[in-house]
Amino acid sequence: MRVHAALALAAGSALLFTACSSSSAADTADGAGSGDGGGTEVIRFATLPLGDDPNAVTPVDALKDMIEAETGMEVELTDVPSYSAVIEAIRNGHEDIGIMSGFPSALAVSTGEVDSLVAWPGEDEPVSTCLVLDDSPLKSFEDVSSDTVIAFADPASSSGYFMPTHMLHEAGLEADEDYSSLMSGGHDRSFLALQNGQADVACTSTIFPAMAGQGSPLFPFEPGDTRSIGESISMPIAITVLGSTSMSQEKRAALLEAIPKVFSAENADQLGVYAEAIPVGVEPIIEPGDELFQPFVDIAAIADVDISDLE
Repeated sequence: MRVHAALALAAGSALLFTACSSSSAADTADGAGSGDGGGTEVIRFATLPLGDDPNAVTPVDALKDMIEAETGMEVELTDVPSYSAVIEAIRNGHEDIGIMSGFPSALAVSTGEVDSLVAWPGEDEPVSTCLVLDDSPLKSFEDVSSDTVIAFADPASSSGYFMPTHMLHEAGLEADEDYSSLMSGGHDRSFLALQNGQADVACTSTIFPAMAGQGSPLFPFEPGDTRSIGESISMPIAITVLGSTSMSQEKRAALLEAIPKVFSAENADQLGVYAEAIPVGVEPIIEPGDELFQPFVDIAAIADVDISDLE
């Protein structure tokens, strides 16, 4: 499992340098990206694609508008292919911020080159669920065998990899011994793999089954099409906004003030999926200490995944 994580980070890094090279060059030319050139600061926001429809109005667009309104700075979006690529983009100073769930945030913070600007504690509820089609012969984890293919979203995903891996470990199931792993590249792709028979199980976030019957490309099922054969434990941190340690102090101060205002109950409709990830009534933690992420390292150790070993 350590090998999978390391390979994913290396691949993500290679992909992201291509994706971000043009914007980084532009920032260097006019000084906007670093804040040292005297121009208007630009907040560079690394995002993950949320759907396949390029014409759809996604929550990240609304988030961009709200951050711009609160900071008075331009926000530049760059879609990158994976959680690992977001971490590497911020770590290497190509991007300023990104939104992450608990495990990839712990992985990022452990490098000492990425900060958590703002974090929201998790709720005492399951984070992940492992779904099968309703007519599947699999009734519980006891039915999983070496022939079973389990789809995971991304090697750095909390709900789509780390928490399900821990869940399966606690059930006595280890990857490549008791089941086969399929890294799909995204939650929606795990569902497509399940739908098309490429996977027997799709392990994902508990937020997705509620989307059944809504026609969302993120969860292409009707009510009753799928069922859960297992749920994970809760997470100490639900979601964080990660920041580059190399951004200017002006930009950092503006974000620390703006982020709690943007991620508020009043903006829930505009934030969509992002708002669903934040527990209701939970106050954010500004500049949380590294110790808040230690439980993730402990959970990872139980599942034999060393998220702190990142070079």
